[in-house]
Amino acid sequence: MNAWWTLGSFLLFTAAVAVITWCKTRREDVKSETGFFLAGRSLTWPVIAGSLLLTNLSTEQLVGLNGDAFSAGLSVMVWEVMAVLALLGMALFFLPRFLKSGIATVPQMLEIRFDRTTKLICNLIFLAAYATILLPIILYTGAQGLLGILDVRSLTGIESQTALVWLMVWVVGLIGSAYALFGGLRSVAVSDLLNGLGLLIGGFMITYFGFRLLGDGQGAVHGYDVFRTEMADRLNSIGGPDAPVPFWEIFTGVTVINFFYWCTNQQIIQRTLAARNLKEGQKGVLCCAFLKLLGPLYLVLPGMMAYYYFVVLGKSPELRSVEAYGTLVRTVLPPWLAGFFCAVMVGAILSSFNSALNSTCTLFSLDLYKGCLRRKATELEVVRSGKYFGVCFAIISMCVAPLLIGKDSIFTYLQTMNGIYFIPIFSVVLMGLLNRRVPAAAAKTALIGGCVFIALCYFVLPKWDIDLCAKWGGNYHYLGIVFVLLLALMQIWSMVAPRREVWEQQPSGDVDLTPWRFVWPVAIVIFIMIVAIYWCCGDFSVLCPAQQ
Repeated sequence: MNAWWTLGSFLLFTAAVAVITWCKTRREDVKSETGFFLAGRSLTWPVIAGSLLLTNLSTEQLVGLNGDAFSAGLSVMVWEVMAVLALLGMALFFLPRFLKSGIATVPQMLEIRFDRTTKLICNLIFLAAYATILLPIILYTGAQGLLGILDVRSLTGIESQTALVWLMVWVVGLIGSAYALFGGLRSVAVSDLLNGLGLLIGGFMITYFGFRLLGDGQGAVHGYDVFRTEMADRLNSIGGPDAPVPFWEIFTGVTVINFFYWCTNQQIIQRTLAARNLKEGQKGVLCCAFLKLLGPLYLVLPGMMAYYYFVVLGKSPELRSVEAYGTLVRTVLPPWLAGFFCAVMVGAILSSFNSALNSTCTLFSLDLYKGCLRRKATELEVVRSGKYFGVCFAIISMCVAPLLIGKDSIFTYLQTMNGIYFIPIFSVVLMGLLNRRVPAAAAKTALIGGCVFIALCYFVLPKWDIDLCAKWGGNYHYLGIVFVLLLALMQIWSMVAPRREVWEQQPSGDVDLTPWRFVWPVAIVIFIMIVAIYWCCGDFSVLCPAQQ
């Protein structure tokens, strides 16, 4: 009976999001390029903030980050806090320049700055990464997360775990494809906003009920006091040498990865490129930055609660980190609320999937189909090509995702693979905007050479790569060093064989570029909050173990 209560509340919330999204977007233009791919450049700051937040949040964060917190404690909150710093960079530096050029994709920015071949190389890198890494992992981790909360086995009578994974992958994939391929970016953004509100409510609800569980009948406040006392050694924002992210690695590869993700990753930034004007875009990005500061409350603390309740108290001492979050949710929530939270998780999964799929369609239609295959194609033909390509891409992803069954660490696999293209693309975009003398040849060399070099170190020379990581202090230091080397390569190239004419960025006139008058004061306040969080929650003595 409980399983049916869970299923009922899940279907009710999911259906409500779908109906509201349809009502809000049914009169939207989805036949033109701007309407389908950029929501008619009409997004306001609440929609941008909600869509940014939920596109980022999926089972990799809900399950993966809480799993890391289960194993290592508060220091893994670095991924959330450093994301805030990257969002400040987006609002203050990258977004004004992107909107000035009126781009719909990051490769288009590279075409404007360098040439068409540079755009094509970047486009192919994005498509290959999304097809083999991003979309399959979103579907697979989403299926596993849902199987952990919904009792799908008893509801369907299917005993095979493999069959259940295939079923959930295709359910999530088909629903997400419907949003992305038939409603365009506007429907994706509106559904993201609704699911984002649900996710915040549900995430904080898990934290509240978790403290109540630790309070053992004496309330959430007492539970918090118990948690703070008993877990004092793990409530440290500073990662020691053995932490998943040691403190000093924050300033190298971790920072670069976050800046790529929030400033140049097509899947994420496409809703900012659809802003009504620069003011709305900056407000939306900074609002998302503030919400990310709250992320550790529902992406880190629940994992630590699970460790205390199940391991320290001996309720389930053999519990694995990947199972921690789902087990805590099942333990603390009544069935009807579990269904609501499952619907919120589905929303997070769908958001990541349909955003990535919509971005994939955008990259193919505008950069490859119209830019290379059929330059005289009408807007309707361009949109139609994106939908057809999206259908094929979604089917391929739904077939590939279940093949990940048996992987020991999906999160590690994701981070390893992402480094291959994160570092080269971000280095080229950053240097292209900072140095107006860098020629196209340098950018192409950095894109191709960077991807090949990192891939060789990962897969062809793994022993050499591991030795370097050990020598330099960690894998993130290694990625940071590669990033600096690529910047140095392009800088030297610009001095030896510079571009003939200094590049001057020309405004496209698509949107009003008047900045929000409070953008700098708000950004400074948020930056101070970042420093304060680390200062208040940090015990820097872990960096000097000999003195402990």
